[in-house]
Amino acid sequence: MAEKEKQQTIYDISSRAGVSIATVSRVLNGSPKVSSKTKERVLQIIEECGYEPNAFARGLGTGSMRTIGILCADVADLYLANAVSFLERELRLNGFDTVLNCTGYDYETKVQCMRMMESRRVDAVILVGSQYIESTAKRNRYIIEASRNIPVMLLNGYLKGDNIYGNLSDDYQAFYDAASRLYKSGCRRILFLYREKTYSCRLKQQGYSDALRDCGLLPEQELSLQSNGKIEQIKKNLTAYYREKHSFDSVLAGDDELAIAALKFAGEQKLAIPEEISLIGCNNSVLSICCSPELSSIDNKCEMLCINTVTSLMRVLEGQSVSHKTMLLSEYIERNTTRHINLYPSGS
Repeated sequence: MAEKEKQQTIYDISSRAGVSIATVSRVLNGSPKVSSKTKERVLQIIEECGYEPNAFARGLGTGSMRTIGILCADVADLYLANAVSFLERELRLNGFDTVLNCTGYDYETKVQCMRMMESRRVDAVILVGSQYIESTAKRNRYIIEASRNIPVMLLNGYLKGDNIYGNLSDDYQAFYDAASRLYKSGCRRILFLYREKTYSCRLKQQGYSDALRDCGLLPEQELSLQSNGKIEQIKKNLTAYYREKHSFDSVLAGDDELAIAALKFAGEQKLAIPEEISLIGCNNSVLSICCSPELSSIDNKCEMLCINTVTSLMRVLEGQSVSHKTMLLSEYIERNTTRHINLYPSGS
């Protein structure tokens, strides 16, 4: 009796029937892709549980609220702002409204905002940015729990789960290639400049570290500096680091804003770019062409990631099979803050 009184979810139905959530969604939508035997079993369990499909259920047609929740840490961040803009555009083209909530970076606030989105009966939630993926299973539980009721789409993040779908850039390979490129151009003291140890940042730093190791540099030759805040504060942090006798001849930055701060630092220290110091940013944002010299940057295909995320979500809501992890390759955009590698052969 107690079990029937408890509100059942599509996750409960899939567990009891021994099928995926996608299969339950297909049954609810009358998809012909489900065998008659499986359909009969799922419908029987739905009846036994007294399950009533609603907007929380995946792939509903008539019950859909036609609204997608978007959680974003801070739209003042250029990358996140662009991502939200692209997502809203694509969702609107597919006939969906959006509810945006800027959560900040506090963990408890993120949890509360996710629960609020569920209470608003949105059809799905998109988490924008890798800062939502925590380092422990316990802290990721709120995402897992939400996915039992609605699809959760991760933009530039990945978390294993039946109803969780990640679209992300290959940050590891991008930063491996960028660090290797700096080495081949003659750089030997390559500084990895980052903000927080997010899911994406950990992959970037691992790519950087592995590249230096494969180039023959020792672990103690790795340099890294964490720096938050705006450009002026980051420049001050770099200056303090430099004055502490941490010499570096190049900076591989986690985003373009960090790299612009490094460019301003180089100007203040009268270091010639790229002859004395080379700089590579990430995101290939408008900042990369608003400075002098223009900034070499890694294009992590933000717009394409957003298009893929919405396309995947539409397929999920229709009860189709969708890959839980989609990876896009980034592209290195060379401008004037790096040297051409063919001028400096490896080992010179």
